[in-house]
Amino acid sequence: MTFNKDARVERSRVRRGGGAGTGVAVGGGTLLVLFLLSQLLGVDLTGLAPATDPGVQGDDGDTVGSCTGEQANTDIDCRMSLTYESLDDYWYTALPQLGAGYVSPEMYLASGTWQTGCGTASSAMGPFYCPPDQSIYVDTSFFEVLTGQLGAEGGPLAEMYVVAHEWGHHIQNLSGTMDGINRTDTGPTSDGVRLELQADCFAGAWAQNAQSTEDADGTTLLEPFTQDQLASAMDAAATVGDDHIQSSQGGSVNPEQWTHGSSESRQQWFLTGYENGPSACDTFASGADL
Repeated sequence: MTFNKDARVERSRVRRGGGAGTGVAVGGGTLLVLFLLSQLLGVDLTGLAPATDPGVQGDDGDTVGSCTGEQANTDIDCRMSLTYESLDDYWYTALPQLGAGYVSPEMYLASGTWQTGCGTASSAMGPFYCPPDQSIYVDTSFFEVLTGQLGAEGGPLAEMYVVAHEWGHHIQNLSGTMDGINRTDTGPTSDGVRLELQADCFAGAWAQNAQSTEDADGTTLLEPFTQDQLASAMDAAATVGDDHIQSSQGGSVNPEQWTHGSSESRQQWFLTGYENGPSACDTFASGADL
């Protein structure tokens, strides 16, 4: 997927740095998840986390600045900025149709360590969403881990899928899905896995509609994507499946310790959203195919 070179974001809403407070983070391959898996499998997985300097603090409030679609095709910060605009444009209309009010999230490109509404965070946590401050945190070096250490094909749409998944957690927060579920349990049918698979489904719903999202001037942000580009997003979803992570590190596949779902399930629910829209993303329904 490539951006329309004429698309433009004059005032980026993506910032560098972090917020403040305490809570529970939700999202991708965190250091905590890797540590717990390491203990369970007897294999050290924490090396998958990006290196971090605990003495570095993110600078708060520095925006990415204006970006064009042409810049977004080559510059990662601009790509994240236009990805934000695309997701925000889609969910501004889509979420009210599901019966919930929409509020734009904050999004930070952070590195080192920084403060969030979920406490002190670091690059080692990978991309995540923090419900208390309604913010998405992304260290873009995670995309190198995704391709170099986890074996994903990579590419712009794969990177955008990661952000779209975290945005899916924001939608769950706004719609009340996070309220009252058990996020500490594990296993293929646990609430935590259902939450992650629904976020994948929401990412797929956005991907289907991403080609019609627009900038403030009505210019289409993204060009139509190819089947190969769609396959790269599917590959990224498979790469962060619990079974893939367990087996790629030489351990046995233990479904009872899954926190995000299998590679097949993550791909399946991404496609469900892509083909049927967000109304088909009820992974908590009785009989949902997990």
